[in-house]
Parts: sequence; structure tokens; C-alpha cells
Amino acid sequence: MRLRPYKSCDAKIIENWIQDEDVFLKWGGTHFGDFPIDASVIDHKYMKDNGGCAEEDNFYPWVIVDDSIRGKGYGRQMLSMGLRYAFEIFGADRVTIGVFENNDLAHFCYKKVGFRDVEVVENEPWNIIEMEILRNDYL
Repeated sequence: MRLRPYKSCDAKIIENWIQDEDVFLKWGGTHFGDFPIDASVIDHKYMKDNGGCAEEDNFYPWVIVDDSIRGKGYGRQMLSMGLRYAFEIFGADRVTIGVFENNDLAHFCYKKVGFRDVEVVENEPWNIIEMEILRNDYL
């Protein structure tokens, strides 16, 4: 496994992974509009809209894992690589992540790599558990 920047050709693959509205909403909530999602919407969000993040020095990557390979540790491995990159390459002191409160599998995965719950933010359609991991806790 390796990290690489998003490419426009990834949008069609991601679109194919989002086969139902539940996955769509747990992945990006209403940030991507309505289900079903179209590859052009995904590509615009990544390439033209900074992942939906207002701050130039921040980015919401909207990562998703293909259903056919879930439960094999790839998500945890991917998160660990991303954290190593954030802390060792970018020199971040803290990494945050949000997860919908009804997404137990993702929440459990984030906790396994060291994230801790910070607060619950009321949101529609579901509340968001804001989580963080600090550099000193990771390294």
C-alpha cells in the first residue's frame, strides 16, 4: 500500500464504490449533494473545491474503501500511513477526523490507530463525533 495524490480518474472508481445511499451519506454526508453521486461531482470537490475545506492549509480527503475489501485491516493501514505522513513529513502537532455517530466500524477503526473522541457536534442527518490524535500520542 502507498499514498498518492488524488487523480481525476479516481472519481469514477469512487463513484462505483458508493452503491447505496447509506454508504453515500456515511462517506460524505450532504457535502456531495444528493445520491446517486456522479464522478464529475466527486472530481470537482477534490480538484476545484479543496475537498470542501475553506482553509487553504487544510483538506478533507473523503477517503472510502471498497466494500469488497473491508474488514481486512486496509483502513487501519491507510490511516497509519496518513498519520505518519502528517506528523513526520508535514510536522503536524495534531490530526483531527470526524465520523458520523452511527458509523461504528469507522469509529472503531479510528480508535484502533489512536484517535480519541473530543466532542459530539449536532448535525443533520447524523451527529458527528470529532476525534483527534496528538503528535506525542502517535510517535
